[in-house]
Amino acid sequence: MPGNSQRRGRRTTPKVTPRKGSGGQRRAGLAGRGRTLPAEERPWHKGYSGDEPVPKRTAWKQEKERRRAAAKGRIPKVGTPGQAATARRAATAGPKVAPGRKAAPPKNVPELLVGRNPVVEALRAHVPATALYVALNIDIDDRVNEAVRTAANRGVPILEVARTELDRMTGGVLHQGIGLQVPPFAYEPFEDLVAAAAEQPRPLLVALDGVTDPRNLGAVVRSAAAFGAHGVFIPERRAVGMTATAWRTSAGAAARMPVARVTNLTRAVRACQERGFMVVGLDADGEADLYDLEVAVGPLVVVVGSEGRGLSRLVGEACDLRVRIPMSSQTESLNASVAAAVALAEVARRRSLLPVS
Repeated sequence: MPGNSQRRGRRTTPKVTPRKGSGGQRRAGLAGRGRTLPAEERPWHKGYSGDEPVPKRTAWKQEKERRRAAAKGRIPKVGTPGQAATARRAATAGPKVAPGRKAAPPKNVPELLVGRNPVVEALRAHVPATALYVALNIDIDDRVNEAVRTAANRGVPILEVARTELDRMTGGVLHQGIGLQVPPFAYEPFEDLVAAAAEQPRPLLVALDGVTDPRNLGAVVRSAAAFGAHGVFIPERRAVGMTATAWRTSAGAAARMPVARVTNLTRAVRACQERGFMVVGLDADGEADLYDLEVAVGPLVVVVGSEGRGLSRLVGEACDLRVRIPMSSQTESLNASVAAAVALAEVARRRSLLPVS
């Protein structure tokens, strides 16, 4: 027969080649082992800041780090037991959102105020704070020293974090290496706000219709406190709340001025009317001048419109009177907070002319 097909030991079945891969032998090695615990959550690390007792060697390392930092005049890289870890976990908590999607801002969570000047001004204004974050290897200047010193005097935890971590916490906003965590603002119930104002001899409330700039809100709260108002109420939707920026702009007035949030501003205005308040809206096309406002001496609600469109239609229709601020040029317009300050100053002037009861 041709060929050597009759040789002994010839292969009669096709050769099986081995499959590529490890057959799953390295699958367990590729599995994740969970997140790496930060230093403040590891009792054996010198940066541990929990409530559990630490080993003697760890406590010795922490004390050594504090003495070294005090000698060099910098912030120690050790945590404050308990409170610091709680503040860090609260700041990093929150739902994870897929890239490209926008999540609704969470409610009742701490907010981070960033920037050297804003942080120093907020601490000067005694804005409530739960933690001060300072980036590693930051360029120390007078503002950073004042922020650290003020926070330490007030018992606010001071945490030193990596700049990349601070970038993640602020969402990429320019933070200048420093951030102040403030708790959510405690709003007053609207019914209690109106009831407390009604007990005053000459009640005065301020309502904001769709103001979206926190600096305007803070400025209005400051003006309301300066001119004797008894409360401010704002809508929950399509309007800014009492953020850290509003706190700072109010220069501490938010700590003594009650602020309420209402679901429907029109219904809230009508509820004030049922309690005997006159509702006056500020409108550039109002039918009366502010300086002719005779009702300013009685129970009054001053409604301030938004920055762009002014009073909304429903709120404007609910007002008893719409007044305009006389100006020399009809082409000019006033900022919402400036208009509120002018109106409240006129109300305070008229009331000061009345005899003291």
